Amino acid sequence: MEETPPPLQAGSKPHLEKLTLGVTRILESSPGVTEVSIIEKLPAERHMISSWEQKNNCVMPEDVRNFYLMTNGFHMTWSVKLDDHIIPLGSMVINGISKLTQLIQSSVYSLPNAPTLADLEDDTQEGNEDHQLEKPHFDCRSAIFELDSCNGNGKVCLVYKNGKPGLAHDTEIWFLDRALYWHFLTDTFTAYYRLLITHLGLPQWQYAFTSYGISPQAKQWFSMYKPITYNTSLLTEESDNFVNKLDPSKVFKSKNKILIPKKKGPVPPASGQKGPGPLPPPTSKPSMGSGNPVRK
Repeated sequence: MEETPPPLQAGSKPHLEKLTLGVTRILESSPGVTEVSIIEKLPAERHMISSWEQKNNCVMPEDVRNFYLMTNGFHMTWSVKLDDHIIPLGSMVINGISKLTQLIQSSVYSLPNAPTLADLEDDTQEGNEDHQLEKPHFDCRSAIFELDSCNGNGKVCLVYKNGKPGLAHDTEIWFLDRALYWHFLTDTFTAYYRLLITHLGLPQWQYAFTSYGISPQAKQWFSMYKPITYNTSLLTEESDNFVNKLDPSKVFKSKNKILIPKKKGPVPPASGQKGPGPLPPPTSKPSMGSGNPVRK
Protein backbone atom coordinates (compact mmCIF):
# COMPACT_ATOMS: atom_id res chain seq x y z
CA MET A 1 0.00 0.00 0.00
CA GLU A 2 1.39 3.34 -1.06
CA GLU A 3 2.01 5.71 1.84
CA THR A 4 1.14 9.38 1.66
CA PRO A 5 4.26 11.51 2.02
CA PRO A 6 4.32 13.88 4.97
CA PRO A 7 3.22 17.47 4.37
CA LEU A 8 5.93 19.97 3.61
CA GLN A 9 6.20 23.58 4.61
CA ALA A 10 5.00 25.74 1.75
CA GLY A 11 8.25 27.56 1.17
CA SER A 12 10.57 24.60 1.63
CA LYS A 13 11.08 23.86 -2.09
CA PRO A 14 11.23 26.28 -5.03
CA HIS A 15 9.12 24.13 -7.36
CA LEU A 16 6.31 24.06 -4.80
CA GLU A 17 6.38 27.85 -4.72
CA LYS A 18 5.90 27.88 -8.49
CA LEU A 19 3.14 25.30 -8.25
CA THR A 20 1.19 27.49 -5.82
CA LEU A 21 1.84 30.69 -7.81
CA GLY A 22 3.40 32.31 -4.75
CA VAL A 23 0.17 32.31 -2.73
CA THR A 24 1.94 30.65 0.20
CA ARG A 25 3.77 33.87 1.01
CA ILE A 26 0.47 35.74 1.07
CA LEU A 27 -1.06 33.21 3.44
CA GLU A 28 1.92 33.11 5.77
CA SER A 29 1.84 36.90 6.08
CA SER A 30 -1.89 36.96 6.88
CA PRO A 31 -2.86 37.45 10.55
CA GLY A 32 -3.69 34.29 12.43
CA VAL A 33 -2.73 31.91 9.60
CA THR A 34 -0.60 28.95 10.60
CA GLU A 35 0.43 25.50 9.36
CA VAL A 36 0.52 26.28 5.64
CA SER A 37 1.56 22.97 4.13
CA ILE A 38 1.56 21.01 0.87
CA ILE A 39 1.54 17.25 0.41
CA GLU A 40 4.20 16.72 -2.23
CA LYS A 41 3.25 14.26 -4.94
CA LEU A 42 5.53 12.75 -7.55
CA PRO A 43 4.81 13.41 -11.24
CA ALA A 44 2.58 10.89 -12.97
CA GLU A 45 4.19 8.64 -15.54
CA ARG A 46 3.02 8.85 -19.12
CA HIS A 47 1.76 5.28 -19.15
CA MET A 48 -0.60 6.18 -16.28
CA ILE A 49 -2.17 8.89 -18.42
CA SER A 50 -2.42 6.58 -21.42
CA SER A 51 -4.00 3.90 -19.26
CA TRP A 52 -6.59 6.37 -17.95
CA GLU A 53 -7.46 7.47 -21.49
CA GLN A 54 -7.91 3.90 -22.71
CA LYS A 55 -9.93 2.86 -19.69
CA ASN A 56 -12.33 5.81 -19.91
CA ASN A 57 -12.32 6.22 -23.71
CA CYS A 58 -11.48 9.92 -23.31
CA VAL A 59 -8.55 12.03 -24.47
CA MET A 60 -7.13 14.01 -21.58
CA PRO A 61 -6.91 17.78 -22.29
CA GLU A 62 -3.37 19.06 -22.78
CA ASP A 63 -3.39 21.35 -19.74
CA VAL A 64 -4.65 18.50 -17.53
CA ARG A 65 -1.99 16.21 -18.96
CA ASN A 66 0.76 18.76 -18.29
CA PHE A 67 -0.48 19.20 -14.74
CA TYR A 68 -0.28 15.48 -13.99
CA LEU A 69 3.14 15.26 -15.60
CA MET A 70 4.25 17.86 -13.04
CA THR A 71 2.44 16.44 -10.00
CA ASN A 72 0.05 13.53 -9.64
CA GLY A 73 -2.56 15.52 -7.78
CA PHE A 74 -2.47 18.55 -5.51
CA HIS A 75 -3.29 19.03 -1.84
CA MET A 76 -2.54 22.25 0.05
CA THR A 77 -3.99 23.15 3.45
CA TRP A 78 -3.76 25.98 5.96
CA SER A 79 -5.21 26.71 9.37
CA VAL A 80 -6.01 29.65 11.61
CA LYS A 81 -5.23 30.08 15.28
CA LEU A 82 -8.07 31.43 17.42
CA ASP A 83 -7.13 31.88 21.04
CA ASP A 84 -5.37 28.60 21.86
CA HIS A 85 -7.18 26.54 19.23
CA ILE A 86 -5.97 25.73 15.72
CA ILE A 87 -8.83 25.41 13.22
CA PRO A 88 -8.26 23.85 9.76
CA LEU A 89 -9.69 26.28 7.22
CA GLY A 90 -8.28 26.40 3.69
CA SER A 91 -8.10 23.30 1.51
CA MET A 92 -7.06 23.12 -2.15
CA VAL A 93 -7.42 19.68 -3.71
CA ILE A 94 -7.13 18.17 -7.17
CA ASN A 95 -7.48 14.41 -7.28
CA GLY A 96 -4.67 12.28 -8.62
CA ILE A 97 -5.17 10.16 -11.70
CA SER A 98 -6.21 7.12 -9.66
CA LYS A 99 -9.03 9.16 -8.09
CA LEU A 100 -10.04 10.91 -11.31
CA THR A 101 -13.00 8.58 -11.55
CA GLN A 102 -16.28 8.90 -13.34
CA LEU A 103 -19.16 10.32 -11.33
CA ILE A 104 -21.38 7.34 -10.65
CA GLN A 105 -23.81 7.05 -7.79
CA SER A 106 -23.60 3.72 -6.04
CA SER A 107 -26.89 2.33 -4.78
CA VAL A 108 -27.49 2.54 -1.07
CA TYR A 109 -29.32 -0.74 -1.24
CA SER A 110 -28.37 -3.54 -3.60
CA LEU A 111 -31.74 -3.64 -5.28
CA PRO A 112 -32.38 -4.03 -9.01
CA ASN A 113 -34.58 -0.93 -9.13
CA ALA A 114 -32.43 1.33 -6.95
CA PRO A 115 -32.39 4.95 -8.18
CA THR A 116 -29.34 6.42 -9.86
CA LEU A 117 -28.25 9.89 -10.94
CA ALA A 118 -29.55 9.20 -14.43
CA ASP A 119 -33.07 9.01 -12.96
CA LEU A 120 -32.81 12.69 -12.11
CA GLU A 121 -32.10 13.63 -15.71
CA ASP A 122 -34.43 16.14 -17.35
CA ASP A 123 -34.27 18.69 -20.14
CA THR A 124 -34.48 21.82 -18.00
CA GLN A 125 -31.64 24.33 -17.95
CA GLU A 126 -32.14 25.80 -14.49
CA GLY A 127 -29.29 27.85 -13.09
CA ASN A 128 -27.48 28.37 -16.41
CA GLU A 129 -29.53 31.13 -18.00
CA ASP A 130 -26.74 33.67 -17.54
CA HIS A 131 -24.22 31.57 -19.44
CA GLN A 132 -26.59 30.12 -22.02
CA LEU A 133 -24.66 26.85 -21.75
CA GLU A 134 -26.02 23.37 -21.87
CA LYS A 135 -25.64 21.75 -18.48
CA PRO A 136 -23.94 18.38 -18.08
CA HIS A 137 -26.09 15.27 -18.20
CA PHE A 138 -25.94 12.38 -15.78
CA ASP A 139 -26.64 9.89 -18.53
CA CYS A 140 -24.49 8.85 -21.48
CA ARG A 141 -24.73 12.27 -23.10
CA SER A 142 -21.87 13.50 -20.89
CA ALA A 143 -18.78 11.95 -19.33
CA ILE A 144 -18.15 13.43 -15.87
CA PHE A 145 -15.00 12.97 -13.76
CA GLU A 146 -14.52 14.19 -10.22
CA LEU A 147 -11.64 16.61 -9.60
CA ASP A 148 -12.49 17.62 -6.02
CA SER A 149 -15.10 16.47 -3.50
CA CYS A 150 -15.01 19.92 -1.82
CA ASN A 151 -15.11 18.42 1.69
CA GLY A 152 -18.68 17.27 1.14
CA ASN A 153 -19.98 20.66 -0.04
CA GLY A 154 -20.35 19.53 -3.66
CA LYS A 155 -18.14 18.28 -6.46
CA VAL A 156 -15.92 20.00 -9.00
CA CYS A 157 -15.97 17.96 -12.19
CA LEU A 158 -14.16 17.67 -15.49
CA VAL A 159 -16.99 17.31 -17.99
CA TYR A 160 -16.82 15.92 -21.52
CA LYS A 161 -19.91 17.58 -22.95
CA ASN A 162 -20.63 15.09 -25.73
CA GLY A 163 -20.06 11.88 -23.84
CA LYS A 164 -17.74 9.14 -25.04
CA PRO A 165 -15.48 9.00 -26.87
CA GLY A 166 -14.42 12.19 -25.12
CA LEU A 167 -12.39 14.70 -27.10
CA ALA A 168 -9.84 16.97 -25.45
CA HIS A 169 -11.33 20.22 -26.83
CA ASP A 170 -14.80 19.20 -25.65
CA THR A 171 -14.21 19.69 -21.92
CA GLU A 172 -15.36 22.22 -19.33
CA ILE A 173 -15.16 22.54 -15.55
CA TRP A 174 -18.47 22.50 -13.68
CA PHE A 175 -19.55 22.55 -10.03
CA LEU A 176 -22.26 20.18 -8.81
CA ASP A 177 -23.81 21.45 -5.58
CA ARG A 178 -25.39 19.36 -2.84
CA ALA A 179 -28.82 19.80 -4.39
CA LEU A 180 -27.48 18.23 -7.62
CA TYR A 181 -27.67 21.47 -9.61
CA TRP A 182 -24.91 22.28 -12.09
CA HIS A 183 -23.00 25.57 -12.13
CA PHE A 184 -20.48 26.52 -14.80
CA LEU A 185 -17.00 27.46 -13.57
CA THR A 186 -14.47 27.71 -16.42
CA ASP A 187 -13.76 26.61 -19.96
CA THR A 188 -10.35 25.13 -19.18
CA PHE A 189 -8.58 23.33 -16.37
CA THR A 190 -5.88 26.03 -16.28
CA ALA A 191 -8.46 28.73 -15.59
CA TYR A 192 -10.01 26.61 -12.85
CA TYR A 193 -6.62 25.99 -11.23
CA ARG A 194 -6.08 29.74 -11.01
CA LEU A 195 -9.50 30.15 -9.40
CA LEU A 196 -8.64 27.47 -6.87
CA ILE A 197 -5.38 29.16 -5.92
CA THR A 198 -6.64 32.74 -5.87
CA HIS A 199 -9.63 31.84 -3.71
CA LEU A 200 -7.15 30.44 -1.16
CA GLY A 201 -9.16 27.23 -0.78
CA LEU A 202 -11.64 29.00 1.50
CA PRO A 203 -14.64 26.91 2.57
CA GLN A 204 -17.44 26.77 -0.01
CA TRP A 205 -15.71 29.21 -2.37
CA GLN A 206 -17.27 27.44 -5.34
CA TYR A 207 -20.68 28.74 -4.24
CA ALA A 208 -19.56 32.24 -5.16
CA PHE A 209 -20.25 31.15 -8.75
CA THR A 210 -23.83 30.13 -8.01
CA SER A 211 -26.94 32.24 -8.02
CA TYR A 212 -27.39 31.87 -4.24
CA GLY A 213 -23.80 32.60 -3.23
CA ILE A 214 -21.82 31.49 -0.20
CA SER A 215 -23.27 30.82 3.23
CA PRO A 216 -23.20 33.43 6.04
CA GLN A 217 -20.56 31.43 7.93
CA ALA A 218 -18.31 31.20 4.88
CA LYS A 219 -18.88 34.90 4.26
CA GLN A 220 -17.29 35.68 7.62
CA TRP A 221 -14.13 33.81 6.62
CA PHE A 222 -14.17 35.57 3.24
CA SER A 223 -14.29 38.92 5.04
CA MET A 224 -11.25 38.00 7.14
CA TYR A 225 -9.18 36.41 4.36
CA LYS A 226 -10.33 37.97 1.12
CA PRO A 227 -9.49 36.02 -2.03
CA ILE A 228 -6.94 37.60 -4.32
CA THR A 229 -9.32 38.11 -7.22
CA TYR A 230 -12.74 38.36 -5.66
CA ASN A 231 -15.47 40.94 -6.03
CA THR A 232 -15.71 42.19 -2.46
CA SER A 233 -19.03 43.87 -3.19
CA LEU A 234 -20.56 40.37 -3.16
CA LEU A 235 -19.62 40.08 0.50
CA THR A 236 -21.98 42.90 1.47
CA GLU A 237 -25.60 42.10 2.01
CA GLU A 238 -28.52 44.34 1.23
CA SER A 239 -29.01 46.60 4.22
CA ASP A 240 -32.73 45.92 4.23
CA ASN A 241 -32.08 42.32 5.16
CA PHE A 242 -30.24 43.08 8.38
CA VAL A 243 -30.99 46.65 9.42
CA ASN A 244 -34.31 47.67 10.95
CA LYS A 245 -35.03 51.12 9.60
CA LEU A 246 -37.27 52.68 12.25
CA ASP A 247 -39.64 55.45 11.30
CA PRO A 248 -40.29 57.42 14.53
CA SER A 249 -43.46 58.94 13.14
CA LYS A 250 -44.91 55.43 12.78
CA VAL A 251 -43.39 53.71 15.79
CA PHE A 252 -44.47 56.40 18.25
CA LYS A 253 -47.68 57.28 16.46
CA SER A 254 -49.80 56.22 19.42
CA LYS A 255 -48.01 58.73 21.65
CA ASN A 256 -48.79 61.70 19.43
CA LYS A 257 -52.54 61.68 20.02
CA ILE A 258 -54.31 65.03 20.16
CA LEU A 259 -55.29 65.78 23.74
CA ILE A 260 -58.94 66.71 24.19
CA PRO A 261 -59.37 69.09 27.17
CA LYS A 262 -61.79 68.01 29.84
CA LYS A 263 -64.89 70.14 30.43
CA LYS A 264 -64.02 72.32 33.42
CA GLY A 265 -65.96 75.45 32.73
CA PRO A 266 -65.55 78.11 30.06
CA VAL A 267 -62.56 78.01 27.86
CA PRO A 268 -60.07 80.74 28.84
CA PRO A 269 -59.43 83.56 26.37
CA ALA A 270 -56.87 83.05 23.61
CA SER A 271 -54.51 85.58 25.23
CA GLY A 272 -54.06 83.19 28.13
CA GLN A 273 -54.28 86.05 30.74
CA LYS A 274 -56.22 85.52 33.93
CA GLY A 275 -58.83 88.15 34.73
CA PRO A 276 -62.49 88.87 34.56
CA GLY A 277 -62.53 90.87 31.42
CA PRO A 278 -60.60 92.20 28.48
CA LEU A 279 -57.70 94.55 28.94
CA PRO A 280 -58.28 98.25 28.41
CA PRO A 281 -56.97 99.70 25.19
CA PRO A 282 -53.42 101.00 25.41
CA THR A 283 -52.97 104.66 26.15
CA SER A 284 -51.98 106.89 23.29
CA LYS A 285 -48.46 108.17 23.13
CA PRO A 286 -47.91 111.80 24.18
CA SER A 287 -47.85 114.22 21.35
CA MET A 288 -44.55 115.51 20.07
CA GLY A 289 -45.50 119.02 20.98
CA SER A 290 -45.72 118.39 24.71
CA GLY A 291 -41.98 117.82 25.04
CA ASN A 292 -39.91 114.82 25.83
CA PRO A 293 -41.67 111.71 27.15
CA VAL A 294 -41.39 111.09 30.84
CA ARG A 295 -39.00 108.30 31.76
CA LYS A 296 -39.82 106.26 34.79
